[in-house]
Amino acid sequence: MSPETDFPGTGSAGPGSRLLLVRHAKAEPKGRTEDFDRKLSPRGRADAAETGRWLERSPYRPELVLCSPARRARKTWRLAERELSDPPPTVYDERLYNAAPNALVTTLADHGAGLGVLALVGHNPGLHQLAAGLCGQGPPHLLEQLRAGFPTAGVAVVDLPEGWTELAPGRGTLVAFWTGGE
Repeated sequence: MSPETDFPGTGSAGPGSRLLLVRHAKAEPKGRTEDFDRKLSPRGRADAAETGRWLERSPYRPELVLCSPARRARKTWRLAERELSDPPPTVYDERLYNAAPNALVTTLADHGAGLGVLALVGHNPGLHQLAAGLCGQGPPHLLEQLRAGFPTAGVAVVDLPEGWTELAPGRGTLVAFWTGGE
């Protein structure tokens, strides 16, 4: 688990953009219901609130949240945003449900115009693939952590110097990777 008060690289995203990738919290096992309608487990509910508390303590403030409409992603964000003193608006976009990295990039470009900081609440494997693909720079220990996996309720903070329309492999800098939910 990352230290709660350690926020390396907390400076402004500069002329580019900043992306907060949030993986939904732990859900009930597959098979009990349709995948889209899976609920959060008790641990997932607690972890989602913990993610919100971390975001509240952090200097990372999204101007907009893009969230998968799947039940587990919606509930993760609803529990997390309750912990925020000034929650941003949320857009639920069907393209984010179990999306591949290219669909995530398209959705970010579509919604990101004019915004400096976006959060995206979604699913693995696409979220992990996007984060690992974008992050060509950052502290080696964080990059190694990210390559190892993207745990439920985790948050990757990525600076993108060229903004939303120029998302390309290796162009991002991993600024923080919070894994308190695992």
